[in-house]
Amino acid sequence: MPPPEPARSASHHRHSVRLHTSHIETHLRVEFKDITSLVQALVTESGVQEGTCFLFVPHTTAAILINENDDTALQMDLDTFLTSLAPRDKYYHHNDGNCDSHLKAATIGNSKCLLVEGGRLVLGRWQGVFFCEFDGPRRRELKIKVVPD
Repeated sequence: MPPPEPARSASHHRHSVRLHTSHIETHLRVEFKDITSLVQALVTESGVQEGTCFLFVPHTTAAILINENDDTALQMDLDTFLTSLAPRDKYYHHNDGNCDSHLKAATIGNSKCLLVEGGRLVLGRWQGVFFCEFDGPRRRELKIKVVPD
């Protein structure tokens, strides 16, 4: 029986995967903050060329959205649309004054997964990553993990 081959170091192929926490300051009750450059900076810092970027908001009245970032009027339209679905002044069983915020965040969702190719987020030409605040102003957390393929 031949001797076992020595273990090969894969350190140049592996990147350390860690959970990063960014703090997002919001200044309005409802706010759509474009965080695309923040997320891309963390992808670049990770050194990952091919993989997945996971985004998670650990709050029940905030969300993550991928949508157009070229025309800010869309953000006003999103607010109008979500307000029509969940008006602030409607009676809710969870009647602590922010149930509409919970419903809006639940509609958008608190997590997203983005592909990474060539060290860049895979986004369409007009797409950006938005942190959605529905119960601000607040200091929020955004959890980001970049995992290589």
